[in-house]
Amino acid sequence: MTITSINPATNQALATYELHTAEQVEQALAGAAEAQKSWATRPIEERCSLLIKLAAVLRANRDEYALLITREMGKPIVEAEGEIEKSAVTCEFYARQAPVYLADSTVETNAADSRVVFDPLGVVLAVMPWNYPFWQFIRFAAPALAAGNGAILKHANNVPGCALALEKAFAEAGLPDGLVATLLIDASKVAGVLADDRIAAVTLTGSTAVGKLVAAQAGSVMKKQVLELGGSDPFIVLKDADIGLAAKNAVKARFSNTGQSCISAKRFIVEDAIADEFVDAFVAGVKALKVGDPEARDTQIGPLARANLRDDIHSQVQRSLEQGATLLTGGNAVQGAGFYYQPTVLDFVSPSMVAACEETFGPAAAVIRVKDEDEAIQVANATEFGLGAALWTGDVNKGQRLARRIEAGAVFINALVASDARVPFGGIKQSGYGRELGDFGIREFTNIKTVWQGPNQ
Repeated sequence: MTITSINPATNQALATYELHTAEQVEQALAGAAEAQKSWATRPIEERCSLLIKLAAVLRANRDEYALLITREMGKPIVEAEGEIEKSAVTCEFYARQAPVYLADSTVETNAADSRVVFDPLGVVLAVMPWNYPFWQFIRFAAPALAAGNGAILKHANNVPGCALALEKAFAEAGLPDGLVATLLIDASKVAGVLADDRIAAVTLTGSTAVGKLVAAQAGSVMKKQVLELGGSDPFIVLKDADIGLAAKNAVKARFSNTGQSCISAKRFIVEDAIADEFVDAFVAGVKALKVGDPEARDTQIGPLARANLRDDIHSQVQRSLEQGATLLTGGNAVQGAGFYYQPTVLDFVSPSMVAACEETFGPAAAVIRVKDEDEAIQVANATEFGLGAALWTGDVNKGQRLARRIEAGAVFINALVASDARVPFGGIKQSGYGRELGDFGIREFTNIKTVWQGPNQ
């Protein structure tokens, strides 16, 4: 069997790849398990030194990797270059911080010595999405490898070139042969890999539906899971906010990566008193976005990654209009080759409409008008998701107080929601569980072990 990567800007085939055979899967699992055993015994400083080399490999090949991302999933080239740099920075961050985060922690007891240590779990299966094909894997792999684990990558099947390029990058950085391996397999084969005794845990970034399936599979064999799933992030604008600044950032929050991000702002919840002012500025910013060839450096909106994603966002927009939303701009597919959709803004969306209830994974924004801050928080929380949230206000103390009432894994006050290696990242409710990044993230795939030494005899 084969998979073929498609350029979403042209709808033309890029390359065809043979899926791995059962024998190749077995070789990858055996190789990763063997390599991880010796890797775990290396001093953490030595493991971290190879992350520095990995960062150098990423930067040295930035142009090649960025173009590969752009051609396989349609990300505008400037954003693709930024993804590679962010991946390199994250490798360097964990090279510095992993020894600190994983240092033994002493505990005051009546024993001669009591401490908590962090041992690697083993080989972790990473089921990764296509929207940030390098960053999503690196943000898991850098801390996991620093902690002494190995990694098996099962990437989305529309970015096989990126998957193989990642495997090669780790090898070029000098990591042990087989420690990081890519499997080109059908999704139906994931359960079998996960059940293998050589896999200790699984991390998945993807849709809630797929997350539930993988969680059930992992639970049936009692294996640790970290799940970063869907989101319908609120972007709350209160009447005392800097409206111009909020509107400018709202455009970035919704339309970066052509709106194809779990942490894109999707529901713009705005107080009535300033709603018209915000909407006028927001729509003006959206209309100014340049839609075009993602390989052109001035392009801000590229194609969606697949034809079905364009069809899905159009269906959500049309159903919302049928429910009474007002179309301010966009609302249709762009004619011609490729999977393009017009940057779209819907106003007067109610919390019960499709654009507010479902995760919209594409360039469409829903504006919900509310009477006051209490209703804003109520609407923000009226979702099955809980990944991130942005809150814009001129009163920092109020912002801190309201942030505690928002049901999300992260709240950014007067800033864009973003993943950053320095702070933990993840969600609640249907957005998943567990954390990536920061000190909490690096410990997810460790055995947090108590070592208690009795008094000397």
